[in-house]
Amino acid sequence: MAAKRKIRVIRKIALWEAGEIPGYDMGLGPAPYLDAFLLKTKEPVGAVLICPGGGYGHLAEHEGAPVAQWFNSLGYAAFVLHYRVAPYRYPYPLVDARRALCHIRFNSQNYGIRADKIGVLGFSAGGHLAASLSTQQDDSGISDDIDPVERMSSRPDFMILCYPVVTFSGRYAHQDTMKNLLGHVPDGDERTSFSIEKNIRPKTPPAFIWHTAEDETVPVHNSLVLTGALTEAGIPVETHVFPHGHHGIGLAQGAEAGAWTSLCAAWLEKQI
Repeated sequence: MAAKRKIRVIRKIALWEAGEIPGYDMGLGPAPYLDAFLLKTKEPVGAVLICPGGGYGHLAEHEGAPVAQWFNSLGYAAFVLHYRVAPYRYPYPLVDARRALCHIRFNSQNYGIRADKIGVLGFSAGGHLAASLSTQQDDSGISDDIDPVERMSSRPDFMILCYPVVTFSGRYAHQDTMKNLLGHVPDGDERTSFSIEKNIRPKTPPAFIWHTAEDETVPVHNSLVLTGALTEAGIPVETHVFPHGHHGIGLAQGAEAGAWTSLCAAWLEKQI
């Protein structure tokens, strides 16, 4: 059993100063923020930005704090992102995720983390958001921005995708996710632009992906098509498909798919 670690939790960390949040409308929902689960250690540690799922319509609580606490047990700091969801539309979830990664990297010394070992994890639609952040290729930030946070790179150093929404094309696309993110069901080029497997870049970070074959909400094809695209592009990827388990099982404690946590922990040891 892992030794008990000393944790410091900071709730509701604002991503922007009041009045500076891009596209913010209090009538559409709360402002985005982070909950930080930090380790009290002498040496800086790795960190993970967690994007809960919920179809871009809500945020699943069991895919937030419990997951952060699991990362703490592995020796990682963790940040749960409370990003904007419908009736907010694209690009605001991605705007929030990008800002969150920049914020964490800018404040890495204060948080006791390594600026070169910050990953992202997402469940379901949060997986789509995490993968979108990982494929946007913001390697150097906005160098001439007056806001020093914006000068940070928002590229994650690794990504962990849990039963992710990946494709917006074909019969495996998740209709509610598309409608919540865009306000409509896209077609043609718009479907391609939001399909992660169509937008892999040379500097897309290494990936750990897991799914269940029984998932009827977001079919396993999403993870398989992404695995194929990453492999073709030469991006390191480790993928696990478990025979049983419904959608949205989070840490899946006590279930067959719960093995993903030990497999992921072993994979993390090999990153950076």
